[in-house]
Amino acid sequence: MSEPEGRPRRLAVPGWMRRHTPFLGRILEQLAAVNVLDCATRLAAQAFLGALPALFVVGSLAPDSLREQVVTSLRTTLGLQGAALDQVQSVYAATGDTVSVSGVGIVVTLLSATAWSRAMQMTCERSWHLPKAKARLAAWRWLAWLTVCLAVVLFQGALQDAFGAGLAGGFFLALAGNTLLWWWTQHLLLGARIPWLPLLPGALLVASGAQLLSWGSRIYMPHAVERSLRQFGGLGSVFVLLSWLIVYFIVATAAIAVGYVVAREPLPMRWLRTPVSSPAR
Repeated sequence: MSEPEGRPRRLAVPGWMRRHTPFLGRILEQLAAVNVLDCATRLAAQAFLGALPALFVVGSLAPDSLREQVVTSLRTTLGLQGAALDQVQSVYAATGDTVSVSGVGIVVTLLSATAWSRAMQMTCERSWHLPKAKARLAAWRWLAWLTVCLAVVLFQGALQDAFGAGLAGGFFLALAGNTLLWWWTQHLLLGARIPWLPLLPGALLVASGAQLLSWGSRIYMPHAVERSLRQFGGLGSVFVLLSWLIVYFIVATAAIAVGYVVAREPLPMRWLRTPVSSPAR
């Protein structure tokens, strides 16, 4: 089976690490093979250039209540406050009042945003050492994944707050919801070439990392955005948001990659019924 395009050579792990910490050695080899930083940067750029315009399209068509839900989700997930939150609210207010989007514009925006889906598919395929799926088999999956992800972003604020029950319950509810999202994401974008159960460790790791990052963002992001706005003006929030996206996708990419290693360890491999070799298709 040929290697997926762009895969770097495997990291040469020192012999002492193979002997004393073989699991850590396998993780380091996997992270190098996946090239986590490259995948995360690509995912962040495509999310910034594709998913955000798609959210603005939603804002131009959605009722006020749904627009407010988007702002709430961004505030809860990114920890936005003060001037940064005012900027987001003003953008959505202006979008709703002044922008009219044609059917062609909606289609073009969504098709452009599928570049994010394709980047995520490539990340999953690298992590599971699978060749690139044929476009005719994957195209509808790109649009399906994008649609579900946008819906999750819309209601992430309510999920994080457990629909009004509080942040403590919201943490576990969001953890369960994001686990389901990333479990389904891998299965969908890998074209069902890997059974469901082996994909579960990666989904749990992504969801856990994302939740910890979200809670940390509520402490760090307000100060970072305020400092950047003072230094760079309106562009400051752009720099901070792009940096946050890169960190988020580093967490997501590394978690999916490590999930592959965990699923192929002897004991989890029996429990999860992980295939001995990755299927090609």
